[in-house]
Amino acid sequence: MSGEEVIGEATDPDGARVVLLARVWHDKVLRDHSELDGYLSDVLRTVQAPDHIEPDPVYELRTRCHLRGAGPSRWLLVVVSYEQEPARIISAFGNRKDPRSWSA
Repeated sequence: MSGEEVIGEATDPDGARVVLLARVWHDKVLRDHSELDGYLSDVLRTVQAPDHIEPDPVYELRTRCHLRGAGPSRWLLVVVSYEQEPARIISAFGNRKDPRSWSA
């Protein structure tokens, strides 16, 4: 991460530091999901205080954090990778559907 600009930081519910790199925000998240422009604080809040957390279905060291009523859709989903230190937000997008393992 040396030399990379951190534009956001949160602490997950387990106390781990999670960062959002400018490169990821601009070149990945906003490129793929331009509707999230203006929702940076909601993305960080999703990591800090999610309504639902589930393991990533493919990658063992990744987690999916979900927050209801945030962002441009019914749910805001943020993917956090714990494959490095500090952990990093690697993707974010809005979702209308409930998480797979969600039970209200």
